[in-house]
Order: sequence, then structure tokens, then C-alpha cells
Amino acid sequence: MDDFYKKIIDNNKEWVESKLALDANFFADLAKGQTPPLLWIGCSDSRVPANEIIGAKPGEVFVHRNIANMVVHSDMNMLSVLDYAVNVLKVKHVIVCGHYGCGGIKAAMGNQSIGIIDNWIRHIKDVYRLHNEYLDSIPDENDRFNAFVEINVKEQVFDLCKTSIVQGAWKNKQDLTIHGWVYGLNSGYVTDLDVNFSSNQGLEEVYQLKL
Repeated sequence: MDDFYKKIIDNNKEWVESKLALDANFFADLAKGQTPPLLWIGCSDSRVPANEIIGAKPGEVFVHRNIANMVVHSDMNMLSVLDYAVNVLKVKHVIVCGHYGCGGIKAAMGNQSIGIIDNWIRHIKDVYRLHNEYLDSIPDENDRFNAFVEINVKEQVFDLCKTSIVQGAWKNKQDLTIHGWVYGLNSGYVTDLDVNFSSNQGLEEVYQLKL
């Protein structure tokens, strides 16, 4: 057993002991169920831990993560998480959180083949294609990179709002708001991109489902 693996096993034991020292019923209460107010759709990047960023406790955040925090309309994994969060857990907020320095976004800006992930990156390239005129007008590569990170988050918020799951909740007068954030790896702060939807009225008419 290598040192790293042994260390994470030991860390778990220490974590359990620290929680029980504060509350002897911590895990017994946690096992009774979950009622998180928030679904977090974030990037798989190991530097962006959802709970820690917002100071949330276990049981407060339902999480889905993938490369570059994408909302792909044919992704049954994402849709299943979304459906459970909205229709069973009745979350009140869904946050799509991207981050500056995202490797998936960077890969989508180039032409290097990485492997099977190329097929996922293509979804991100499609976002670039929608905004290529603006993005290509930004001369500084890093500024263009950051702008693309933000645009991608906004597009994923729009795509969430277009799902029948979210629109069905709104039709049923469910309290549900979709938000878009970007996290700064070098600062620790999140930025609200001011794309906050509580109904489908901000979508183009073709996406407003008659449920």
C-alpha cells in the first residue's frame, strides 16, 4: 500500500472522529435523508470542490460534475441528476459553475487531438462557433480564454432552462432559479455572471415548451 493511499484512509478516520467529537449523532442524522436546497453543476477539475467553495456542509449540495460543466441535452447522466434534484429533492437553486483556467475550455480553443475526450470537447467547440466573431475579436489570448469560460457558463444556463425538466417545474409554480457562476482558481472567489432565470420567459420562443 503506497503512502498516499494509506494517508487518505487515515484522513477519513480522523475526519470521522473530528465530526463525532462535535456531534455524536452527526452521521446518524445524515443517514436519515437529504434535503439539499442546491444542485451544483460544475467541472470535474479537482481544484473546484463544490462544498468547500461555498462553505456548505454534507447534505446541503447535490452535485453533478463533468469536463467543463456542460449541459448536453442528450446526456442521460446529467438529465437523471437534474430530474432527481428538481422533481424529488425539490432544490430551489441550480448553479452552473465554471472556472477560469479550465482545461476543457482551453482544449476546445485548439486543434490538438487528446483521445476519446475529443467527442466531448466538440460540444464546447460548438459553443465557440456560436460566439466566434466576438471571441476572435479579442486579441489577447488569455482574455479570450477567460471570455470563453464565461460565455460557456451562460450557454449552459440557457441549455438548462430549455430542458423539459426545468420548464415543467416552472409550469407547476415550483420555486426554482438557475444561476451561472465562474470560480477564480487564483483568488478563491466566485463571480455571479448575472444570468439568473426563474421562468422560461427569457428564452427564445422556439424553446418555450407548452407542457
